[in-house]
Parts: sequence; C-alpha cells; structure tokens
Amino acid sequence: MKVEKVDVVVIGAGPAGLAAAEVTGSLGAKTVVVDENSQPGGQLFKQIHKFFGSSNHYAGTRGFNIARELIARVKEGNVDLRLDTVCWDLNEQKQVMLADKERTFQLQAKAVILATGANEKSIVFPGWTLPGVMTAGAAQTLTNIHGVLPGKKVLIIGSGNVGLIVGYQLLQGGAHIVALVEAAPTTGGYDVHVAKLARKGVPILTSHTILEARGKGRVEEAVIAQVDQNWQPIAGTEKTLEVDTILLAVGLNPMVELASMAGCQVVYSPALGGYVPLHDENMATTVPGIFVAGDLAGVEEASSAMEEGHLAGWSAAKSLGLTGGPEAERRFFVEARQNLEDLRSAPLSRKIWEGKKKLWAQMGSAAEENVVEYTYVSGKPCGKSIPDRLPVSDRPVAVVECWQNIPCDPCTAACPRQAITIEDHLIGTPKLDVDKCNGCGICMTKCPGLAIFLVDGSLPGEEGRLTLPYEYRPLPQVEETVITLDRQGQPVGQGRVIRVRQSEKFDRTVLVTLQLPKEHLMLVRGFKSLE
Repeated sequence: MKVEKVDVVVIGAGPAGLAAAEVTGSLGAKTVVVDENSQPGGQLFKQIHKFFGSSNHYAGTRGFNIARELIARVKEGNVDLRLDTVCWDLNEQKQVMLADKERTFQLQAKAVILATGANEKSIVFPGWTLPGVMTAGAAQTLTNIHGVLPGKKVLIIGSGNVGLIVGYQLLQGGAHIVALVEAAPTTGGYDVHVAKLARKGVPILTSHTILEARGKGRVEEAVIAQVDQNWQPIAGTEKTLEVDTILLAVGLNPMVELASMAGCQVVYSPALGGYVPLHDENMATTVPGIFVAGDLAGVEEASSAMEEGHLAGWSAAKSLGLTGGPEAERRFFVEARQNLEDLRSAPLSRKIWEGKKKLWAQMGSAAEENVVEYTYVSGKPCGKSIPDRLPVSDRPVAVVECWQNIPCDPCTAACPRQAITIEDHLIGTPKLDVDKCNGCGICMTKCPGLAIFLVDGSLPGEEGRLTLPYEYRPLPQVEETVITLDRQGQPVGQGRVIRVRQSEKFDRTVLVTLQLPKEHLMLVRGFKSLE
C-alpha cells in the first residue's frame, strides 16, 4: 500500500476540525482534513438559528452560514479536504488508515488533530424502540437538512439548549410541541431559548420524566409523571399525552474511539460529558503529536469548539516548528485561550471550566483562576423578573429581556448609537440607555435569543405600538387582526398588524409591529392568527 506523507491530518470537518485546519494551513503545514460525511461543516449545517457569543464567535450569524465561511477560509489555505472518507485505524506513530468510496489508503502524519465530536445519549423506557422515538439531532437532520417533519405532535425529553433549540425549529416547521419535560427542578438551557417556547404556549414541565411510550406499530401516546427529589416517579401523578413523536435531548457523549485506539489516555469526566482524552490547556494529549478539539475534548457550544480548534491547530503547527510569528501566536494562541476563558465564565459553563482544570492538573499544567463569579435565577421562562412599567420616552424604545449571564453581545455591536452596553465583557447582562435609543430595531434582528422588543407608548390616545421579532411563516398581513399572547403563550387580547419589516440585512428575522392597548405593551410578547 502506498503511503502518503503529510504534515497534519485533521479527523473531523465540524467547527473544531475546520478551525484547526484553517490555522495549520495558514501557517504552512501540508494539511489533510478527512470526514465521513459528504459535506463539511458537521452539525453547523443543521443549525438554522443565530449563534450566541461575540463577534469572534460569529454571534448573530446562523449556523449554516458559519459553516460556509469556515469552509471558505479552509480552502484558502494549504488544506486538502477529503469527504466521504472514514478513518478506521490510528496508532501512536500517527499512521492514519482511511477508506473512501473507491479505496483503502494510508496517510503518515507528523501531527494529528482529532475533532470527532460526540454521539447523542439515549434513555431506556418501555416502548423506546417504537418508530417515532428518536434523538433530537435526528429530528433536526430530518427537518433542517431534508425538509421533513418527524411528526406533528411532539414530546421533547430534556431542556438543555439542544432540546430547546430543536423545539423552536420544529415550531417553525409547523409541528405542535405537546410538552417539554425535564427531570431536574429547573431547565438546563438558556432562559431566552425557554422563553421562545413559552411564548408559543409550550408547557415546560420540570421535575417530570417519561415512563412509557405506547402505540401499535409507532408512537401514539406517552405517559409522563412527576419525580421527587430522588428522581423517582411520584405515584398518582401520571399523565397520558397524545403524541406521534418523542424526541430525546438528554445529552452527548464524546466519541473517544479513535483517541483510545491511538493510545491516548482516556479519563471519565461527568462535567465534560463522559469519557474524554486526557489533554492539557493547549489541547495536547498523552501521545506526543496527537491533539484534540471540540466535543471530543468535552461537550460545549460550537463557539468553544472553534476556539479549541484554533488552539489545537496552533499547538500542532508549533510542534512542527511552524508558529507564524507574533501575530499568529496572538490570534490563535493568546486570544483563543482568552476567548475560551470568557466563554466558560458564564454560570451555565462553570462545570466545564472546573472539569477542564481537573484534566489540566492531571497533565501537570495549571490554569489561572481569572473567572468572575455570577449569581442568577435560572429555569424560569421569563428570567429574573418581568418589567411591568412602560419606559418613559417620546418615541419607540427597546426593551431588553435578557437577564441571564450568558456569553453573548451582538446587540452591543449592532446598535449604531451605543445605547446597549454590557459591563462585564461578554458575560454580563445588557443594559439599555433609553436616552440614546432611537427605536431603530437593528438590535432586535441581531439578538439570537429574540429577547429584544420595541415599545411605543408615546402615541396620543389609549393605544400604543409593539414591535416583535418574528421567524415563522406565513407572515401576518398588514391590517390583519391577531390574538395577542403573553410570555406564557396565553391570550391577552387583540392587536392590529400595522407594519411588517423585512430586509436581507435582517437575515430572515422579520419585525412585526402591532397596534394594541397601552396597558398591554409590557404584557404581550407574541401573537397568533384569529383562524
């Protein structure tokens, strides 16, 4: 068998792998990226929502557009992208055995970066093998890649960001979310994601679990029940729901098979999703020349995966004597590590930070503790508190309903008047200067959480105007009368559509303005058709 010699092999063309290849290619390393799928981008092509983070993490950009940009950057460098190619063996000598549709072949690398991602977890219950029971990722593939709804009446198990995001996307596709159940006493994902479901009237049932799926030949109903503080079902609380689909969004397991095959030491870290390759803060494993990045190194958000990819790419290139000088070191090493610290400073990411520090300690390296502690109230569809007082202004002004410390700041960059600020660099909550806000609405179109609204109580008379971000189809018609809904999706009254704003710059987020009673301006956060 002919052996092809290269500098770096990256296994996995998701966000971490592509980011790593961008670095190694730009620094002059002959790089080959392999992936078993027919297109690069990994999970990004299934992500039709706008991403959180900062401008460094493509904040406010939809996932599939991030994938396209990463691919374009990779193709500009010294990178050979090989798709439909499976890696079936890897050893400590960095001999990479591959198979594509036509042949089996071998690459001999000087460095290997593993970015193999993670698998979805499942849970077992009576009826879990019935058609109609599937993981949330499978439903996302069906809906967002193939344009096929997995079902019409959906029950979601799990309230992490994956379950919440998929639930919202299924609503966009026309499905009815019968309920979302979570065994923990509070929801696990971002509150703004919870709020998007709550505004559509989706029941969010914490301290609940699924007991059974029933049906003849496929799912027809599900039995759920409350659980006690010991996670045990409480007798007498059982409830039967009529559903045709049950989605399991119960977490991810890092895919460590290749790392283990190559001789990398693997350790168990509950905080990072299960078994992960032991690695230091520069993404180096226990096998010299083999590096890891992304969900394989610990399950996090895609923004963290890309930063880890940059760091792993720079470390791999450095091991070959290719550092690219001070500018490359600043961009791919210093800034990547700082960005990862920022992303892990959020309360929901603290366990990731602690899990990483334990791994680094095992590798003999220590991390500086520069992370700010935050306290917040989570698990409520509407955040900490509900503002009930109309902002005093003689014009439309923004109302920002984002009270949770999450890594996100596109609203600050979007505002042309710098009316929105975040004090604690990325992790703080946004603050609005009413005197600077002119009600342009640009921030609404950039907010990934759809958590900014425009209220105008300055009109004479008893009616005011409320502008909402809207991402459903069909769009309402101007002069259409609609039923207005509160933050839990309950009817408040009626409103009249007076404007529907669309623009390519808004990237598919539409601004819908309603005229309604002034006393409803701070109550209404959604609407539905009269029909």
